[in-house]
Amino acid sequence: MTNEEIRVEIEKALDEIRPFLKSDGGDISLIDVLDDKHVKVRLEGACVGCSVNQMTLRAGVETTIKKYVPQIETVENVA
Repeated sequence: MTNEEIRVEIEKALDEIRPFLKSDGGDISLIDVLDDKHVKVRLEGACVGCSVNQMTLRAGVETTIKKYVPQIETVENVA
């Protein structure tokens, strides 16, 4: 997969989970993909101050992204 194809697949993954985040007043943006295996995202809106945002990041975001792009090793939230 090229970097562009990886980004497209990650955006598909984010589109899948975005409705759940928006229902709680939040959102998420793709910031960067490093070495085709490390993803940087930005949680936005209500997700920024949410006490369970790390659980959301691991259980929801990372799992969904890895479903679309199995080679992804890490997903990190950047402020």
